[in-house]
Amino acid sequence: MQEVKAEGAPKPVGPYSQALIAAGLVFCSGQIPLEAASGRLVEGDIRAQARTALKNLAEVLRAAGSGLDKVVKVTVYLADLADFQAFNEVYQEFFRAPYPARTTVEVKGLPRGARIEVDAIALAR
Repeated sequence: MQEVKAEGAPKPVGPYSQALIAAGLVFCSGQIPLEAASGRLVEGDIRAQARTALKNLAEVLRAAGSGLDKVVKVTVYLADLADFQAFNEVYQEFFRAPYPARTTVEVKGLPRGARIEVDAIALAR
């Protein structure tokens, strides 16, 4: 296994790696909408938070030598499923067909009061 450290993404908020490369895949930890430089939660609606979380995910993948175009599975955690359609609009700014397999679930709470968290599995190269 190889640990991935992305300077352009926020540092982990707990004892975990941003991502690990193993068996030809990149396993990305969940990204919440934190500003990379300050580590502060991005204020705003689900669109603003989703863009930041997905940009952070893209940075982790880039640091791993991969990219959004190599993602095969995404898991999305929403604090409110009423945000599902607005999230989908932002998601299509980052992913193109054929879209990765995806699971979206509503959760009771997320770290730091975020409205969204996104993790992914991608091809390593």
